[in-house]
Amino acid sequence: MYKYLIVFNDLEKLIQTGELKEGDKLPSIRFLSARYQCTKSTIIRALQELEKRHMIYSVSKSGYYVVKKTNENHVRYSSVIDFATSAPDPDVFPYLDFQHCMNKAIDTYKNDLFIYGTPKGLPSLIRVVQRQLTNYQVFTNEENIFITSGVQQALSLLTSIPFPNKKKTILIEQPSYHLFIEYLETHGIPVSGIERTAEGIDLNELEHIFRTEDIKFFYTMSRFHNPLGTSYSKKEKEAIVRLAKKYDVFIVEDDYLADLERDAKADPMYSYDDSSHVIYLKSYSKIIFPGLRVGVAVIPDCLAENFFTYKKLLDIDSSMISQAALEVYIKSGMFDRHKQKIRDSYYERSKRLVASLKEWSSMNKQLFQYHDTNLPCVHTHIILNKKVIVQPLIRKLLQNKILLDSIEKNYLSSFPKEKILKLNVSNVKTERIEEGVYKIIDELKRI
Repeated sequence: MYKYLIVFNDLEKLIQTGELKEGDKLPSIRFLSARYQCTKSTIIRALQELEKRHMIYSVSKSGYYVVKKTNENHVRYSSVIDFATSAPDPDVFPYLDFQHCMNKAIDTYKNDLFIYGTPKGLPSLIRVVQRQLTNYQVFTNEENIFITSGVQQALSLLTSIPFPNKKKTILIEQPSYHLFIEYLETHGIPVSGIERTAEGIDLNELEHIFRTEDIKFFYTMSRFHNPLGTSYSKKEKEAIVRLAKKYDVFIVEDDYLADLERDAKADPMYSYDDSSHVIYLKSYSKIIFPGLRVGVAVIPDCLAENFFTYKKLLDIDSSMISQAALEVYIKSGMFDRHKQKIRDSYYERSKRLVASLKEWSSMNKQLFQYHDTNLPCVHTHIILNKKVIVQPLIRKLLQNKILLDSIEKNYLSSFPKEKILKLNVSNVKTERIEEGVYKIIDELKRI
């Protein structure tokens, strides 16, 4: 990350948390330069960015001051504690940054953005993405990268196109991504499920399914599983890739929260694949905002031609304006700045949720079980007592302004469902997490 963005992030956080209050004078440029061990021009650039966002203002021969707010409606507060919504928190959307990138993209590309592009995606964005993917240990050629309208489009295309193994059935973890499950069942696609728990997956069962069933591809979220919040170990990832190669089954790896990873040694399944059996998917919607609808699919040579043809027939190309703006956003360093900000924010929320659940589970083992993964994620879950009826619990909590979502839609209609309560903190403010958990436990005790 550029040094000025580190300074920008730190000062922005001090203002947003109130450590630097309205009207306060910021430390001098000389002081900040010494503190961050950088040039004065770097500090000035960071201050100018804050000034553009109307967070500070300069006074000639005096310095920079925090802007006084004339309208307190900018602070969004809801009495509802929302553990259901998994989309990014609107309060951390990079509105101004992305507006700048949109304007810059239009100015740079002009008419090119308003004509048909290519089904593969904006070539300049693909080059930027190729370099960025190396940060996730995904090394590939430009020819194998496709820009899609979100991961959902990539999944529908992969479900539709013929595969070299000539197999038909999709294998999906249970529970899993609800919209993909709905897509498969709505279109009558042959599908099988395999149980995934907090402890992982039964590799013997997976091998049995690969060996005996007609599996086209296995859809998995190898890290930060939705809704469980768990990640596969390195050993599990390697074993699954070996089984896929052995039985000629493709893996579709949905790495939708890769940008939240804090462990530099945690690599995707794709990095262990030496036989072109892993298809890698990445989303930008979860780290920026859902409406962006830009995803990346890394497609092996044996599937690239069919993927290109089917995508061309489906939508001609994905939004060129969104692609161009994303390119500017990444190249400018704004993406890395925002990623760091989001990662830190979600990590603090996740840690608070984990701490609260651990504390309450130790005192209420008869009510629920919580499996500590040691890798806090915005998603997590608790396993309820078998006597608890989930839907009435969710309705009762809603009356107390606690919003939860049923896990039933995360299962295939024919698959046995666990008594699981899923929790997501991406839309819960840190200071309200413990309050929300307390109310959930209190209601469980009543039941």
